[in-house]
Amino acid sequence: MRSRIRATKPPDFILFLCVLTLLSIGVIMVFSASEYAALVRYHDTFYFFKRQFFYALLGIAGMFFFLRYDSQNFKRLASPLLAISFLLLVIVLLPGVGHASHGAQRWIAIGPVTFQPSEIIKFGIVVFTAYGLSRQRTPVRGFRGLLPYLGLAGLAGVLVLLQPDLGTAIALTGTVFMMLFCAGASLASLSSIGVCAVAAVGAAIAIEPYRMRRFLAFLDPWKDPLGSGFHIIQSLYALGSGGLFGMGLGQGKQKFLYLPEQHTDFIFAVIGEELGLIGTVLVVSLFLVFIWRGLRIALYAPDTFSSLLAAGITSGIGLQAFINIGVVTGSLPITGIPLPFISFGGTSLVFTLAAVGVLLNISRQTVR
Repeated sequence: MRSRIRATKPPDFILFLCVLTLLSIGVIMVFSASEYAALVRYHDTFYFFKRQFFYALLGIAGMFFFLRYDSQNFKRLASPLLAISFLLLVIVLLPGVGHASHGAQRWIAIGPVTFQPSEIIKFGIVVFTAYGLSRQRTPVRGFRGLLPYLGLAGLAGVLVLLQPDLGTAIALTGTVFMMLFCAGASLASLSSIGVCAVAAVGAAIAIEPYRMRRFLAFLDPWKDPLGSGFHIIQSLYALGSGGLFGMGLGQGKQKFLYLPEQHTDFIFAVIGEELGLIGTVLVVSLFLVFIWRGLRIALYAPDTFSSLLAAGITSGIGLQAFINIGVVTGSLPITGIPLPFISFGGTSLVFTLAAVGVLLNISRQTVR
C-alpha cells in the first residue's frame, strides 16, 4: 500500500522546470556558439545543433524512463553497475580501443557512436556509495569507516586522471566527499581527507608539464597570452564585452574561432558575451535552484539510500557546474569539464538527464 501511495505523488515540478529551462538555453546557445565553427569544419552551420538536439531528446526520454523506474531497484544494481563502470574505465585506456581526441583518450567508439565511460562511473559510484552507507548499522564517522568509499573514489579518480581528465576526477571524488558529509562523517575526518585531496591535486598538477602551465596561466594569464593563457584571456574578453545586456543572441565575436572550445567547455563565456550579465546570472540562479530542490528532495527522502542517492546526484551536477563556471571566469585553473545541461556533448547530456530522472523519482516518494 505504501509503494502505491508513493507512486501517485507528482514529481518536483520546480526542479523539472529548472532542468528544462537549462536544457533549452543549452540547445540554443550550442547553435549560436558553434554555427561558425560548424560551417568552417563541416560546411553545415547546424552540424552541432542537430546532434545536441538529438542528444537532448534522447536524454529527455531517459529522464522520463527513470522518473517512472523505482529508484529502490538500484540497490541490487549497485555492485554490477560499479563493476561495469570500472571495467569500461580500464578498457578506454587500452591502445587501439579508446578513442583519442585533443590529446585525451576518454571515449569508446562503437561504430559511429562514441561514449565516455567517465560519465558512467560518476553515476555508478554515487549509487554504490549510497547503498553502502545506507547499509551501515551505525553512522559512518571515523576515518576507518570511510576508507572503502575513499578507496573506490581514489581508484576511479586515478583511472580518470590517466585519460587524462583532472576536472572529472575532482568532480567525482568531490561528490563522494559530499555524500560522506551527508552520511554523518566527522568534520575532523573530512578535514583530513580534504587536506590529502588538495595535496593529491597539487601533485597531479606538478607531475604534468601542461597542467603546471595551465596553473601558472591561472595565476597570471598575461605571462603567456598566446600560449597557456590564451583560453582564459579570450574567455574574459567575451564576458567583459557582454556588459549588462549582452551583444545580442548570435551577435558574439569570440565564437569566430577566437575562443577555443566555445560550444563545449567555454560556452558560459559565449552566454556572457551574447546575453550579458543578466544571462549569466540567470544560468547561475537556475543551478542554485536546482541544488536547492535536489537537497530538499534528499532531506525529505523516505529512506537513507534514497536520501544519499539524491544528495549524490545533486552534489555531482552542482559541483561540475561550479568548476566549469569557475574556470570560465578565471576563478579556477583550466580543467576540461562541461557545463551540465548546456555544453555540447552526448554522453554527458544523456547521463545527466537520466540522473535527473532518478532524482525526480525520489521526489515522488518524499515524506514530511
